[in-house]
Amino acid sequence: MKAIICENWGAPSTLQLREMPTPIPGPKQVLVRVQVAAVNFPDALIVAGKYQFRPEFPFSPGGELAGEIIALGSEVKRLAVGDKVVGLASHGAYAQEALIDATHIVPLPKGISDAELELAGSFVLTYGTSLHAIKDRGQAQPGESMLVLGAGGGVGIAAVEIGKLMGLHVIAAASSEDKRDAALAHGADAVIDYSGEDLRERIKTLTQGKGVDLVYDPVGGEFAEPALRSVGWRGRYLVVGFAAGEIPKIPINLLLLKGSSLVGVFWGEFVRREPALSAESLAMLFTWLHERKIRPLISKRYPLSQAPAALDALLARKVIGKLVILPQQVE
Repeated sequence: MKAIICENWGAPSTLQLREMPTPIPGPKQVLVRVQVAAVNFPDALIVAGKYQFRPEFPFSPGGELAGEIIALGSEVKRLAVGDKVVGLASHGAYAQEALIDATHIVPLPKGISDAELELAGSFVLTYGTSLHAIKDRGQAQPGESMLVLGAGGGVGIAAVEIGKLMGLHVIAAASSEDKRDAALAHGADAVIDYSGEDLRERIKTLTQGKGVDLVYDPVGGEFAEPALRSVGWRGRYLVVGFAAGEIPKIPINLLLLKGSSLVGVFWGEFVRREPALSAESLAMLFTWLHERKIRPLISKRYPLSQAPAALDALLARKVIGKLVILPQQVE
């Protein structure tokens, strides 16, 4: 099989397309023929050696996929060869075949179309993160307001849609007109051009001076402090990630002044530590997807050999919605 392989920590350009032996599943694993692999920010961090853990070399990046089971470990009972599934892992998805622990596999309905499979394989991490952030960590209530930073990206659009489904007034901030248009198309009530507008002043105007109840921040960087200064009384600032590449230094007296909270969001650890609640949230997301209440946006598809280019585009923050890799298409 062919796979994108990381042999040293570095930029996406250091990744190589290699011919690798077909993996053999352990007792509690399944082997999946990967039909779609999602491109997510943690994939780039793992390649750079900057994530919370470091796999042993050589490894294939990619933590979210969909495809068909082609082999089972001896102790796997609830799944069968031929099942269409979504798989979640720390790495391994940028390959034509991937090993996944059976506990991290979600079976998909019989007869699912290729288009539906592609959506299913590209929305779990972004929508799972956003639902966990807004519902569990943010304790959002209908009628509250939420500012979404980086609103044109994958987790940003997911946050916009989930916020609207939960009855929030959603303000979407993004750096380009295309991204703001995408946020509006997915339900945002208002948008902010934070490359050309004063973020704090615009939020004051949009909230009649009250400030927002929640900030959803997957970006970090220079807009974190003005966004935190823009929360209202008992506001919650959700720390989702640092796509800008800079971890902001926050003056914590800001929390005291407004009785506000700085709340960490780590969806992967939530899945590991609270599997029952995670499964309940995942079932809710798949119901919403089936009912078309959420509409994941895939803006570009790449063959396997172009996976480094997909990661470069993600790091450059040029992406609207999600990017996916189609491993069975090599060139």
